[in-house]
Amino acid sequence: MSNVLASRVLNYTREQEDLLINLLHDLVLAESPSADPAVHEQARHVFMSALIELGYHVVEAGPAEGPRHVYARPSGRKTGAAYQLVVGHYDTVWPVGTVIERPFTVDGNIIRGPGVFDMKGGLVQLVLAIRTMQKLGLKPDVLPVIFVNADEEIGSRTSTRHIRRLARHANRALVLEPALGDEGSLKTERKGIGRFTITVYGKAAHAGLDPGAGASAILELSHIIQKLFAMNDAERGVTVNVGTVDGGVQPNVIAPHSTAVVDVRVPTIADGDRVEKLIHGMEPETPGIRLRIEGAIGRPSMESTPRNEILWGQALELARDLDIDLTRAKVGGGSDGNTTSQYTATLDGLGPVGHGAHAKHEFLYIDKTLERVALLTMLLLAPATEGAALEEAG
Repeated sequence: MSNVLASRVLNYTREQEDLLINLLHDLVLAESPSADPAVHEQARHVFMSALIELGYHVVEAGPAEGPRHVYARPSGRKTGAAYQLVVGHYDTVWPVGTVIERPFTVDGNIIRGPGVFDMKGGLVQLVLAIRTMQKLGLKPDVLPVIFVNADEEIGSRTSTRHIRRLARHANRALVLEPALGDEGSLKTERKGIGRFTITVYGKAAHAGLDPGAGASAILELSHIIQKLFAMNDAERGVTVNVGTVDGGVQPNVIAPHSTAVVDVRVPTIADGDRVEKLIHGMEPETPGIRLRIEGAIGRPSMESTPRNEILWGQALELARDLDIDLTRAKVGGGSDGNTTSQYTATLDGLGPVGHGAHAKHEFLYIDKTLERVALLTMLLLAPATEGAALEEAG
């Protein structure tokens, strides 16, 4: 890519500030909490309409009574043509009514509101990037195919299978999650995430009259919790956290049951396999106790693979053409980039620059986010990523 082209793209994207504000306003007002898919229709309509206006063929996917996802591609796509996958989500962590408490506001260079940063701003960036290519007469060599889901914030439970299917054959995946920090670091490594539920079955007995006849599920759970916390490895970046516990029926009853819900974060797929095996291999210490262990590493780690490094190198070169000082980071949170990275070259954190994901002070910077529109445009225009189809070890 030439500096001349980069300059044209950057100048045009900066002219789209009003469109950024207006479209983001409409998306934020169309509240879309993950847990309430019945209210998602307006948010889908706003986003889908913007793509249809740009000539995209847009359809919905997903269960009829559950979260509905958006799949889009340029009209007239040739079967078998090479494509790149652009991934985002339109669900947020905020319940209906939040936009009344914290309304959409524009204050100089800052836009505030529930979902502006994570990640409705990223969806607007995509619309502006496509519009930039069309208005400047630029045609990408690799066809952009879009998948935006409605359940990312709750683990992409119904959408992961669609993302896997699309990622398997994509030349690369560009993920519109927000960037990190004021410098807007891209996310090139993410920890894998697992959730496990451990249920302990004991035997009830009167705690005063016949305690020896019981088997305490709470006592056993205390042993299990210590074993789980012993799996933490700060040096490796492995975290195992017992987040909630429950159990027992009355203070004077030997507890017949107890449960713990466990969050696991691992930097590598190998670490995930090891911890998962350790958790499922736990045995009770207390006689008369039975365990049920459920769960797995649901989002595998996004590692620094050779193909991901090649794509990062492409982004770095394009950022230099745009005079953007691009940095990258490892993060503990997961995204759909964890999934796409198992199948194709993946670059995450291409969304807005700002702060406050899942926080009340959520906001984005207009100028830096428009710069990221330019970067996304240049990435969409970039030649096919070399090595994207390399088989990765592990």
